[in-house]
Amino acid sequence: MAARKSPLITEFKLAPGRVLARKYEVVRLLGAGWEGEVYLIREIATGIERTAKLFFPHRNPSDKSTNFYAKKLHDLRHCPIVIQYNTQDTITVRGNSVTILISEYVEGYLLSQFIAKQPGKRLTAFQALHLLHAIAVGMECVHASREYHGDLHTDNIIVQRFGLSFELKLVDMFYAGAPKKQNIHDDTVDMIHIFYEALGGIKHYAKQPKEIKQICCGLKRSLILKKFRSAGQLRQYLETMQWETS
Repeated sequence: MAARKSPLITEFKLAPGRVLARKYEVVRLLGAGWEGEVYLIREIATGIERTAKLFFPHRNPSDKSTNFYAKKLHDLRHCPIVIQYNTQDTITVRGNSVTILISEYVEGYLLSQFIAKQPGKRLTAFQALHLLHAIAVGMECVHASREYHGDLHTDNIIVQRFGLSFELKLVDMFYAGAPKKQNIHDDTVDMIHIFYEALGGIKHYAKQPKEIKQICCGLKRSLILKKFRSAGQLRQYLETMQWETS
């Protein structure tokens, strides 16, 4: 007999006020993607707000995805840039069993939204350097744990607080599979691309100081990796770089 396939659910559409697993109340949808949907929920017993990620059953056969995510988040709980995992639960949606991951709720703006709210829709060189340093510090902790993100961009980084420095959290952390050197390199190159985008991209690049251009390396992957082969090397460079004074 052929194995029964997981039901094809491509959206959940959970209404605000719906109770999940007799423990949580749906507040609102936060986002949706290839794997599933993320909701802001409120723990009924305490009133504490958390997030719940619901995986589409066909994207989570035998709970492989949810177990993988939970273990990775637990292993990286010491990294401040990683969202803290709480627990796993099961609910029923339209007669189908759906596994959910419960984690901390992080308030803030997506980095893309934060940049769009700045004057000229870009950061100053000073702000962008502090942003890049915060990302590098956070990712250095991840890389030191022999893990990686795999898809860093401005739509999966949350800005919690900013001032002299930035407090950040990563969204949608991990791809399955053992990390390789290329994964670490990809993260590092992606950080430089985020820096470039935060500065205003090609429209403003020509007028940037040469110290900024020395970090961006013209966005050429080979030049970036010749200078920075990991988040740690990038962090060290930023902390020791010198500006020429006229």
